[in-house]
Amino acid sequence: MSDRPYHHGDLRRAILAAALDVIATDGPSGLSLRDLARRAGVSHAAPAHHFRDRTGLLTAIAAEGHGLLATALAEATDLRDAGVRYVRFAREHPAHFQVMFSPGLLRADDLELTTARALSAAALTDAIAGTAPAGDGTDARLARVAVWSLAHGFATLLLGHNLDGLLGEDDPEEVLRALPMVLFPSA
Repeated sequence: MSDRPYHHGDLRRAILAAALDVIATDGPSGLSLRDLARRAGVSHAAPAHHFRDRTGLLTAIAAEGHGLLATALAEATDLRDAGVRYVRFAREHPAHFQVMFSPGLLRADDLELTTARALSAAALTDAIAGTAPAGDGTDARLARVAVWSLAHGFATLLLGHNLDGLLGEDDPEEVLRALPMVLFPSA
């Protein structure tokens, strides 16, 4: 007789949490459903009840990440704050962030993922729309691309420790807040 209980409780959440830990240390390539089942103390087949396969698990992580990002962006007070919240999200959820933007790992047509992506895109669009004066000639689509590119590039470089020497002891969020003024001093 095993000392492990048959019923796990919230196995889906336990598998997601274990997967996020693995991704944070070893990247998505280190992920194995069999290993996650072992960590959760369940049979090797148990994760398949919640995630058909590894791709299903990664897709669920990406969907969860987009939902978290949408929530973070929805609370932005202005365009700079939206960028800071984007970078803060990446710093607080690096495993989600890494998976969310790796389309080769995901089921692009998954309803949960496409819905969550639409929510995070809408939150970013709303943050931009709330700061661009109507009728000023700003192309909202290009403004979204510009803001997203700056915040995403900064977050990616930050998570990859590529900015360590350049930032020194400076707070990354304050550096990001200052970047638009550095790029466009007359704005």
